[in-house]
Amino acid sequence: MKAAAFLDRDGVINVDRGYVFRREDFEFVPGTLDAARELKSMGLALVVVTNQSGIARGYYRPDQFEALTEWMKQAFAAHGAALDAVYFCPHHPTEGEAPYRQPCRCRKPAPGLILDAARDLDIDLRRSVLFGDKASDLRAALAADIPHRVLLGTDGREEPDHVFPGGLATERFRSLADAVRSDAMRALLARLSHAQAAA
Repeated sequence: MKAAAFLDRDGVINVDRGYVFRREDFEFVPGTLDAARELKSMGLALVVVTNQSGIARGYYRPDQFEALTEWMKQAFAAHGAALDAVYFCPHHPTEGEAPYRQPCRCRKPAPGLILDAARDLDIDLRRSVLFGDKASDLRAALAADIPHRVLLGTDGREEPDHVFPGGLATERFRSLADAVRSDAMRALLARLSHAQAAA
């Protein structure tokens, strides 16, 4: 089983402009691709887990999301940080139309996206880490039994000043790039990768 770095998309990978589905609106948060390459070089699988209720709300179609996702995956791969998978939830419990207007097991803070990735990719969640910018990201990781939950500032802005109860966030940084540059985080990631190599 492998360790993984789970990444939220909007606000973590790209600037969150609200329901981004066009390439011209997609702007990588500075340093994200370099940080992803570092994570990959440490032996971690890279998995994106993202709520995409814009589909349920009718703002864009699944094929439009998939087209942008393919372009994003190519950008990661060209930077030496190929994504292992992208999992998304198109649902919303109260907004939009059938079949997307429904409660589901995949919309964060539910852990379905993470659990599906763990099953499909043979991921050891206890040796994995999630990077997100919202409480729903961290709650999904907690529900999936991921012990390392990193809260980032949305769009790589200042280090987040909101605090969640009960140790929901185990670390806090301004951006993915800042997290990966941190000595403490690098030591943690090294331990995860060494545990994987020894398994």
